[in-house]
Amino acid sequence: MITFWFWIVVLAWVLFFVLEGFDFGVGVLEPLLGRDDHERGAIVRTIGPFWDGNEVWLVAAIGVTFAAFPAWYSALLSGLYLPMAGLLLLLAVRGVTLEFRGKGPDAAWRRRCDLFLALSSGAIVLLWGALLAVFVQGLALGPDGSVRGGGLSRSLDPILTPAAALGAAAALFAALLLGATFLALRTTGPVRRRARTLARWLGTGGAAVLVLAGIAMSSRLVLAAAAISLAAGMLARNGREALAFATTALAVAGAVVAVLTAHGHVVLPSTLNDSWSLTMTAAAATPTALTLLTEFGVVILPGVLAYQAFSYVVFRRRVASERVPS
Repeated sequence: MITFWFWIVVLAWVLFFVLEGFDFGVGVLEPLLGRDDHERGAIVRTIGPFWDGNEVWLVAAIGVTFAAFPAWYSALLSGLYLPMAGLLLLLAVRGVTLEFRGKGPDAAWRRRCDLFLALSSGAIVLLWGALLAVFVQGLALGPDGSVRGGGLSRSLDPILTPAAALGAAAALFAALLLGATFLALRTTGPVRRRARTLARWLGTGGAAVLVLAGIAMSSRLVLAAAAISLAAGMLARNGREALAFATTALAVAGAVVAVLTAHGHVVLPSTLNDSWSLTMTAAAATPTALTLLTEFGVVILPGVLAYQAFSYVVFRRRVASERVPS
């Protein structure tokens, strides 16, 4: 049962990073690909029915971790308190801009909302990329499972490392490619053409950078990412937007799974002493709690999945970015 709930946590994180990944990418790209107020409005409408539902998977990931692996939850949330608080504030800013963008009196109001949408989306992506690196490199865990240190350095030092910087850069690239392929899939007209061109350049340019990085690091994983990036760019170039988006989404999902399972049964390494690392078994709740969680989870999680899949089917048509005569 411990392994089952660990993979439920992984699934929730995968769904969050894939679904919110294209949301964030669209938010960053909206003022860049939309040349006027009408086009920017069309870009926002592509994620309008989905963005708040996609955020449910962040609540699910954190909530299931709290219920099934309380020690893991405690270490992460206490050790990364300030970055997590910053993420919540940025998500609030992003939600307000999306909700109130269409309620302002003029185009200047919408331009300000577009700016805050792009800035908050980009900052969220960078922070999440840095935090994913922390999942791999670990925290300063003591023998009792608590995070050592005090003051600002306790929360900020883990995300101010070279690994965290690489994670932030990788996350931004992935979000931009996800956003570009999603917009190419979900729009018509000039926005679709620009998104497809951007996806092509991001895919091929990112592949070149990843090949050099993979050779320098002697990493097959990075070289595989380069191949996927190139494939997504070529598919977008040939007008295969659905396959380009699916390829990018699968790559993001695979990266999240690789991060969360990088250390096998260890869910959070200790940077102080390997023997103090937090294992899956040590972090898990009691068997009684897991049994109760399972009884509720088998009803709630499939329902959420079914509802969200239904919403994507209902709002599957493209959004026109060109002006249509009335």
